[in-house]
Amino acid sequence: MLEMLAVILLIGIAAAAVAVSVTQGLASARVSAASGELAAALRATRTQAIVHGNEHTFDVDIRGNTYRADEGKPVRLPSGMRIGITSAKEDQVNATTGRIRFFPDGSSTGGHITLQRERRQWQVNVAWLTGAVSVADVSAKL
Repeated sequence: MLEMLAVILLIGIAAAAVAVSVTQGLASARVSAASGELAAALRATRTQAIVHGNEHTFDVDIRGNTYRADEGKPVRLPSGMRIGITSAKEDQVNATTGRIRFFPDGSSTGGHITLQRERRQWQVNVAWLTGAVSVADVSAKL
C-alpha cells in the first residue's frame, strides 16, 4: 500500500512538471506567433507604400497594447503580452504611441518593436535604409 502511494505521488509530481513545461511552451508559441503576425503587418505596410507610391504609416500604442497600419483597424495583442516601440523622435505621435513610416522607395524611418510575455521576448526590427523587417528572439539575452 505504501509503495502504491509513493508511485501515485511520483506520477503527480511528473504530471505537474509536464504541465509547467507545456504552459511555458504555449506562452513562447504565443509570443512567437504574435511577432510573426506583427512582422507580416509591417511588411504589408511597406508593400503598400511601394505599390501606391506614397507614404504609409504603422502605429504602435503601448498603453492599449495595439498596433495598426495606416488608419486601419487596431490589432490587440493577447492578454498578458506587452508591446514596446523604439522609433525616431519625430515619429512619437504622443506619450504612448510610436510610429514607423514607410516611403515609396521601400525605405522607412526604422525602429524596433518589442513583444514580451513573462520572460519571453521577441524584437521586430525595421531597417531604415531598406525598410526590411526581421524578427529576433531576444529572450536568450535577458
